[in-house]
Amino acid sequence: MLDYNLFTLPNGIRIVHKEVPSTKIVHCGFVLDIGSRDEREDQLGIAHFWEHMAFKGTKKRKAFHILNRLDSVGGELNAYTTKEKICFYASALEKHMESAFELLQDITFDSIFPEKQIENERGVILEEMSLYHDSPEDAIQDEFDDVVFKDHPLGKNILGTPSSVKSFHRNDFQDFLKANMNTEGIVFSCVGNVPLKRVKKLAEKYFGAIPHVKAERQRITFEGYTPSSEVIKRNITQAHCAIGTTAYALNDKRRLPFFMLMNILGGPGMNSRLNLALREKYGFVYNIEAAYHPYSDTGLFAIFYGTELSQVNRSKKLISKELKLLRDKQLGTLQLHKAKEQLVGQLAMAEENNASLMLMMGKSILDLNKVHSLESIIKSIRSISSEQLQDIANESLIEDQMSHLTFLPKN
Repeated sequence: MLDYNLFTLPNGIRIVHKEVPSTKIVHCGFVLDIGSRDEREDQLGIAHFWEHMAFKGTKKRKAFHILNRLDSVGGELNAYTTKEKICFYASALEKHMESAFELLQDITFDSIFPEKQIENERGVILEEMSLYHDSPEDAIQDEFDDVVFKDHPLGKNILGTPSSVKSFHRNDFQDFLKANMNTEGIVFSCVGNVPLKRVKKLAEKYFGAIPHVKAERQRITFEGYTPSSEVIKRNITQAHCAIGTTAYALNDKRRLPFFMLMNILGGPGMNSRLNLALREKYGFVYNIEAAYHPYSDTGLFAIFYGTELSQVNRSKKLISKELKLLRDKQLGTLQLHKAKEQLVGQLAMAEENNASLMLMMGKSILDLNKVHSLESIIKSIRSISSEQLQDIANESLIEDQMSHLTFLPKN
């Protein structure tokens, strides 16, 4: 049986709802199939800028009233932008659920982009850019996209460029929304101790009158990857490194086994192979991670770490050794069992976070038109074999196909 409810409004907006007992908080939000990869060259950063501007004025509210609406009753209102999605979401006590629904509809669909607020927010975003530039562990992750995807929209920084951010006016936001807004590519997700009947009533009341629109947008498929290496000198005290390549797309059947492989290699657990090799054994790094970001048509695999300049080459050799080990040697029965148990435990703990669960459900409906139950995911994890993991390692962790980005201290 499905443990969530899904229905579609006449305008194409899908509503996914999961009733969770024993909680007083409702988490809800819109997930839109619009992201930074949908920007033209002269629009870089406008999706993220729109995320900011949604809070700066609507047809019936000024910025103060938007920010105060839920904050004044202890709730939260937030948003974020990725390469392929924009999310506007809220959390509030169950008795303020209707206010959250109404406010989310207002900021998502009725923003008016006041010119004065656009001018103010430019400075905020330019400060955000400076903050990223001053944080090499964040900057290298953004800039590595450019190394892997080069001139493709997936390689562009979500924040845009200083010149593009300085160029936007109200009509630019309106043009971007007109070119990309598609109500059939919007999901409203809700998790809380509320019955489906109430969610339906409020969704129809606040979202039912939104006009059906379907922009004829075509995303540019990424193809033609070639490995690349770059070294950049910066005013930093430590070297920062990124190693990686393209990976499996969202709908690829190898996505879950590859995710498991990344968890073994450099997941959040302190027992990941890279953490044990580089931090625990040699003390070369404070933090090292293997990241996997699947997109609709491709994906990104990357290893990120920072280390002293004198330890860069030794660190790369240790990483190379761990990658080779995954390619050459199958996991033993006990190793495989432990890797599965660790991943199952991590996913079960993640589902305990209702806010994260709400966002995951919305994204899953957009990407797959369904939400896999934890039980079905666990069943899939249990079926993964050592042979399968080794095959994927030999298919995807080929070192001469890896790209490299290194930040080195100027002095």
